[in-house]
Amino acid sequence: MFIYVVKTGDSLFSIATKYQVSMDSIRLMNGLTTDRLVPGQDLLIPTDMYIVQPGDSLYSISQMSLTPIETIRLYNSLQSDFLMVGMRLYLPPRPKYELEGFSYITPSTPERNQMIVQTFAPINTYFGIFEYHVLEDGSLSTLNDQQLIRLSRENKVAPLAVITNLTPTGFSPELTRRVLSSPEIRERLINNIYNLVKTKNYAGVNIDFERIREGERDLYSGFLRSISERLRPEGYYTSVAVPAKTSDDIPWLKGYDYGGIGAAVDFVFIMAYDWHEASSPPGPVAPIREVRQTIEYALNHMRGNKIILGVPRYGYDWTMSDGTVDSARAVSVSRAIETAMKFQVPIQYSTEYQQPFFQYRDETGKRHIVWFEDARARAHKFQLVVNYRLRGVGAWQLGLHFPQSAILVREFFTTKKII
Repeated sequence: MFIYVVKTGDSLFSIATKYQVSMDSIRLMNGLTTDRLVPGQDLLIPTDMYIVQPGDSLYSISQMSLTPIETIRLYNSLQSDFLMVGMRLYLPPRPKYELEGFSYITPSTPERNQMIVQTFAPINTYFGIFEYHVLEDGSLSTLNDQQLIRLSRENKVAPLAVITNLTPTGFSPELTRRVLSSPEIRERLINNIYNLVKTKNYAGVNIDFERIREGERDLYSGFLRSISERLRPEGYYTSVAVPAKTSDDIPWLKGYDYGGIGAAVDFVFIMAYDWHEASSPPGPVAPIREVRQTIEYALNHMRGNKIILGVPRYGYDWTMSDGTVDSARAVSVSRAIETAMKFQVPIQYSTEYQQPFFQYRDETGKRHIVWFEDARARAHKFQLVVNYRLRGVGAWQLGLHFPQSAILVREFFTTKKII
């Protein structure tokens, strides 16, 4: 398999002919619902043979196939770097790295629940079922999750109840302070989490408290430790989602003690995305340099076998007005590409950030800027997981369409199962 970037004048037919694969195989691997393509769009090409094209080099083929140059040389008995157009090169399978997969899933219709679970169960160890809200008295909101729990277990995926401090006005640091600073309310919440896990047949919990303030830093780490001490003796997992940190000097992230959190729980899902988001100026959602810095920062505070790298299945579409952001919305990877196709604008790619982007004007003439994740960007993040020997990889969230992602997971990894 290799990643091909569509060029001006390409068609699905010409690409299939060039690399001697069927059009249907390209459609299937990339989830294509139309044969229309746009320059800059990336396609996974399902073949282990690469046919050298004009302008190719061993370096460019290595980049496209995610295969080291030395490996290509070795398997093809190349005595030099000279390549002839039309030469066939064998691309050997990648060594698979064993990991745990964790992805968030939100309850939907019974039919959609079943489709998503069956599609993604083979590449996930855990599903985080989103979400239960913490209430001011330490009780929990309700959730129609029984079908997802049952389907998860039937498909050998451990269901984890996601517990958040989300309120109708957003993630609430004040709610967190009130709940955690009261020993009575805190203990009631821990009991309710334990009872939820036990009575609903969850395998454990994923705590997603966001916007923790510095004043609650130790309270939060202690809260996680108390949950773990309550759940672990009965074989339940305690995990946590944390925002990405690259240093100790970021004021709004000082509430997250990576060392204390990592010591308290079984694993940590790092939300390595949203460096740019709906309330920010346009820019890369998950730039590779910052993702790498986050991993390195985390490894200074916890072991790699505690870390699951969270990656996005989406991007953002910013509507601009006189150079400033008028509004923004999240878009799935597939929707971003469909938008580029609709307005027939080329997709560009930042090698600095390892993220694709494009601009277009809508039907009313308003300018839009879109940054998102694609197969190239995802492959670079997966390579980081391998290089740093992390526990696993996970995604927000499975309802967002990104068909190439599951293919790349299978290309890089084998997924552990614990039930």
